[in-house]
Amino acid sequence: MARSLGTWVLVVGLVIAHFVLHVGFGFGRGAPDLLTIGLLLAAREVGLGAAAVVGLLFGLLEDALSVLAFGANAVTMTAIGIAGAFTRHLFVGDSRVFVVSYFVVGKWMRDLLHWLMVGEGLRQPFASEVLGLGTLASAYAALIGIALLTLMGRAGERL
Repeated sequence: MARSLGTWVLVVGLVIAHFVLHVGFGFGRGAPDLLTIGLLLAAREVGLGAAAVVGLLFGLLEDALSVLAFGANAVTMTAIGIAGAFTRHLFVGDSRVFVVSYFVVGKWMRDLLHWLMVGEGLRQPFASEVLGLGTLASAYAALIGIALLTLMGRAGERL
């Protein structure tokens, strides 16, 4: 129970830090996607339904700042939450390699799904947006996620 409480405190802190960095300080794409990291951490703690709800809430929070593609983040984050919760049953005993790949693939899939959900007029070219910036952002998110788990002393144990 204490480990679960610590995870939820971290997730709430990541949500607050995400919006402080992205909106409050105006870093935009220069700041890591802490919302997706928080969702991926939360999804490993709860079942499919709860992960979908958390993803939907996180997506709606993100969509509140996006008037042009409202709903794209909600659908994307819901799908990522479900996929993250589903991995809990597929991968037991998380190694550091799994955790890194979990963050990388989770963030990259978030960027891919979001790119697919926004309208044609808002899309940047696939090669630059998803393959280029998405891959870089995925590595950045994995680095931040591993650093957070290491600081919490949980990098080698089950997420």
